[in-house]
Amino acid sequence: MPDTIKIMHRKLKGRSTTEWLDRERRLLQAGRRTIYIFTANPISIGSLAGCMVIAIIAIFGPALAPYDPVATNAAIALRPPSIEHLFGTDQRGRDVFSRVLVAPRIDLLISVSAVTLSFFVGATIGSAAGFYGGWFDRASGRLIDTIMAFPLFVLAMGIVAALGNTIENIIYATAIINVPFYARVARAEANIRRNAGFVQAARLSGNSDARILATQVFPNSLPPMMVQASLNMGWAILNAAGLSFIGLGVRPPTPEWGIMVAEGANFIVSGEWWLAIFPGLALMLTVFTFNLMGDALRDIADPRTRS
Repeated sequence: MPDTIKIMHRKLKGRSTTEWLDRERRLLQAGRRTIYIFTANPISIGSLAGCMVIAIIAIFGPALAPYDPVATNAAIALRPPSIEHLFGTDQRGRDVFSRVLVAPRIDLLISVSAVTLSFFVGATIGSAAGFYGGWFDRASGRLIDTIMAFPLFVLAMGIVAALGNTIENIIYATAIINVPFYARVARAEANIRRNAGFVQAARLSGNSDARILATQVFPNSLPPMMVQASLNMGWAILNAAGLSFIGLGVRPPTPEWGIMVAEGANFIVSGEWWLAIFPGLALMLTVFTFNLMGDALRDIADPRTRS
């Protein structure tokens, strides 16, 4: 009997060692594939560098700004770009360059918070609907279809107008209109994998459905959802800037790209083009960078790139 126990122990030990080596080999292959995708495509490298620059500016923007972004000075109002004021000054004499540097903090705060909230809510609803099916799948599907039936920006406008244009309500509105994207992706992934071999093995091992959903199904749904999150980051920034542009977003004099474009649009006809051009370019480049990052993440998650 002791010999039998020793043999079983050696087998289990060998199996655990093999599983550990397989896991390490898969992680190494994934790391090599990620490095290859980023190094083989210069655009991917540029998008990664751009995201890092945007994050640094969002964190250290107030410290990098040469002037107080909200301090007014009527004596230097509407001055064109110069060495002293790189992006010129606005109608109240505020330095446009300083305001452009400070604006990403609040825009990224709104977009990251909204995308994170919608990611977890949509993933929870979609994964449960795809895994369990039945009445919950039908009810959640009708709810998602109802949200998608509205023009999403118009729905966000209505939510903010009803609740008030505070940063919290902007985050909630942006999160609500993004939930359907994650719910649909998570539902499709869970529906495909709920009868997979590893799920059946986990069920035969005595795991509950909730544990299987949390530890087996949901982690395997993360790659396409992370791609969706990166793409939604740019869209969330645009949504926040659009709400500010029409007066339902962040309130002046807070530096925010949408507000700056809205205020500068009134002066384009009179020749003060820099008021709207520079914040508009910053907004465009930020959204473009996140879209490129989404494409890079999609290449990483694509099974056809695995070797």
